[in-house]
Amino acid sequence: MSSKIMSKVYLWMSIGLAITFITGSMVANNPSALVAIFSNYTPIVLAIIEIALVIYLSARVAKMNPTTAKVLFVIYSIVTGLTFSTIFLVYNITSIMTIFLVTALIMFIFSFLGTVLDIDLSKVGTYLFMAFIGIIIVSIVNIFVGSSSLELIVSIIAMIVFTIYIAYDVQNIKYLAESDIPEDNVAIYGALQLYLDFINIFIRLLSLFGKDN
Repeated sequence: MSSKIMSKVYLWMSIGLAITFITGSMVANNPSALVAIFSNYTPIVLAIIEIALVIYLSARVAKMNPTTAKVLFVIYSIVTGLTFSTIFLVYNITSIMTIFLVTALIMFIFSFLGTVLDIDLSKVGTYLFMAFIGIIIVSIVNIFVGSSSLELIVSIIAMIVFTIYIAYDVQNIKYLAESDIPEDNVAIYGALQLYLDFINIFIRLLSLFGKDN
């Protein structure tokens, strides 16, 4: 696998995370922005935009102009930052930074495993996706049920699923790097996938171990 492509993947993932956290922090410190974002149907609209951007980027990035792919990735990072702003209100900053570093360590370990393991993880992709859908469904149901025990179980399962997803995604990036897809497009696709893994693990760790303000 080209180390140059992986360097670009991690660079763009880092850029995306930085944009998300900076955006979230700025919004959290702006009462007017908070009111505007979390009133009426704005959160639903933002969620729809996030989902649409992920689906579109994942499906079309191979054929997309590299500059367009980068712009859309930046837009996605900003939109996620808007919805992410609530964590700065709920959890103290020390807790957020500590869990961010723990998540980064997990990302490093499982990225390394995905790079060096000879095991072909492509066959587990379907099962990971099914588990991901199951997590979403149960999480939605638990919004109405409000079970803390169920939330704990879902968070633990989600942690396991997304840590495995890291190694799976790294291997997938390796295969794409050997294809005829433009290098920058592979980098943005890989950055998006690892960004999603990072965010999901971070949120679950925060819900399990984060300290409230």
